[in-house]
Amino acid sequence: MFRWKRGPVTLFQSDLYMTNSLVMETDDCVLVTDPCWLPREVEEIRRYVDNILGARKLLLLFTHSDFDHIIGYGAFRDAEVIASRAFADKSAGEREDILEQIRVFEDGYYLRRDYEITYPLVDHVMEQDGQTLVFGDLKLTGYAAPGHTDDGLFTIVESAGLFIAGDYLSDVEFPYIYDSSLAYEATLGKLEQILARHPFTLLVPGHGAATDSSVELERRRDESLEYILNMRTAVASGSQETVDALIEGCAFPRNMSNFHRSNQELIAKELAGEAED
Repeated sequence: MFRWKRGPVTLFQSDLYMTNSLVMETDDCVLVTDPCWLPREVEEIRRYVDNILGARKLLLLFTHSDFDHIIGYGAFRDAEVIASRAFADKSAGEREDILEQIRVFEDGYYLRRDYEITYPLVDHVMEQDGQTLVFGDLKLTGYAAPGHTDDGLFTIVESAGLFIAGDYLSDVEFPYIYDSSLAYEATLGKLEQILARHPFTLLVPGHGAATDSSVELERRRDESLEYILNMRTAVASGSQETVDALIEGCAFPRNMSNFHRSNQELIAKELAGEAED
């Protein structure tokens, strides 16, 4: 679970889906991001935080509401929660759907936790692009990042040169699009402006390897945009062979083909909607 510590940033990575959780320290605060997945993994993060917290404020940041990213919330109920407006405004039905995904996962593997599974209550809402939240010596700047889900959030911690990307800019996953391919492209289109305002020294995606290279970040962005464009073209052409070829050589084909097919179905619906308009 523990992967590395670089200055004030500590990375934990689950054995499931290479999912990343962060702990970021300042003199005044400890910030935890997306604690996940398995009960013992969440317990490890909690123990680490308890050992370093002292009298500092505990903050909990959620990059989006996918169930794997909120599953550890109950272990950090003493934290003040930060998330996007869309995350905070999920309807009761949407919240219940997410919680049911957690219950199905828990039942599927006979998992038990020592905390209640609930949807996070948000204390501090990121309302708009470029908004800042300040907690003592910790300053967070947020940017809405819809596309993967409708409630994604990019977060910049300038004091550490840290860019918390959620489920974007992965080196192991192509775009998983649950919300909108157009919104996904628009979110990636914000990067140039964001990085011009906030130079980074470390990018941490929701899944896969972190990077300190701007060249690598740009490569991941460009590959994501190319995938969406090529998928849209392939779906419009009606060639299943062309669609299938887009993920030849992907890291985990037996699983990733399911996400690829889901993208195909979503983009087909988007194209059909455009044709109706």
